[in-house]
Amino acid sequence: MGNSNVAATVGYTTQQYMDDGKVDMGLAGRQSQSPQARGRELARLGRALFHSHGSVKAAAHDLMSRHQDLPSIQAFRYAAGLSQDQAAARYNEVSGNQTTLGGTTINAWESWARARGAAGAGSPPSFASLLILAAAYGRGPHGTADEVISPGDLVQEAYEKLAPEDQLALKTAADRSSISATSDALRARNAVVGGSPDVDNIIGPDANLVVPTIDNGNSAICTFSLPNPNPGQLIDLTWNTFGFGIQRLMRQIKSLGRRLDANICFGVNEAGLVMATFLASAQFNRCAIGYLRCNRVRNEITFAAESHYPDSVAAPVIVICDFEVKHADVVGRVARELRKRYPGAELYFAVFGAMTKGRSLEVESFEDLTGAKIMQAANFEAVFIAATMCPPGIEPPLELR
Repeated sequence: MGNSNVAATVGYTTQQYMDDGKVDMGLAGRQSQSPQARGRELARLGRALFHSHGSVKAAAHDLMSRHQDLPSIQAFRYAAGLSQDQAAARYNEVSGNQTTLGGTTINAWESWARARGAAGAGSPPSFASLLILAAAYGRGPHGTADEVISPGDLVQEAYEKLAPEDQLALKTAADRSSISATSDALRARNAVVGGSPDVDNIIGPDANLVVPTIDNGNSAICTFSLPNPNPGQLIDLTWNTFGFGIQRLMRQIKSLGRRLDANICFGVNEAGLVMATFLASAQFNRCAIGYLRCNRVRNEITFAAESHYPDSVAAPVIVICDFEVKHADVVGRVARELRKRYPGAELYFAVFGAMTKGRSLEVESFEDLTGAKIMQAANFEAVFIAATMCPPGIEPPLELR
């Protein structure tokens, strides 16, 4: 639908629409309007924008770009073509009529959002209410659409004024949605890997593991599994899968329970160094990067002269990045070396792949991993694991060592 059609829908001439542009759609000169009259015009405009864009979300964002004082929760209602009473009725319908919400509650939520959560102005919606409201508005003006709207989109400008529990719930829902979307995209390209760099690895089901972590921290992490389509052979990871694993580690770090500010990110060998580089840049504000090149001599782990130990503050926070954990106690040796060089250091461990004890990837607990005792003995502050793998293991992209 063109601009002239939208203008006609809301009762403007084409010239008015063109003159007003995208800033105020002809309402800037009508500040003397009553709130009710302005609301009716915004509702007509919201419906017109929905028919133009074919999306409640796109129409709401367009409406907010034109009227920057308009809170998102109200803009989404206008884009869905609903009055406050109609929005309440739709809410009750979505809940299976197990609620008896009225238009006054919708008004209270919007008043709170307009005041950016200021005390005494309306009342904030709960996380559960935002879930229902997002589904209600996703049905569009006619109640027949099926658009997915994030509950966080409805309170984007007043998010920090929500109760801490609701903030955490919204963040967790957004993270899971993002993980699910990325995982689904990878699974859509799943195929048996035959050595072709153009074919992504198979991404198996997620699993929740309880791992060692800081006091009062979040001990539950979400890992994904890497099924082996060719038993007995290493899985050659693609860059897509490698990046997906690093993203999973970042989400686990963000969900630790408190902010983790690292002074140094150490990479164990080249694959770990790549992981450390990504995490240091994306997660730890470009902190210093260390490098440990491990050599095995007669079943002993030694560190080559090429290893790099950056200068740091006393008792630094160090994140150790390793590509995989199997049976060998490499991480224990690494932990002892770093504690010797950095007295009082807090050590955190991030590993891409942790091997299971058997060929089954159905991991029920941390102890089902072959390296569980090794990681526990290293006494890390917290452990982060991107994926589980079965023997014989995984190979990093371009055979990084």
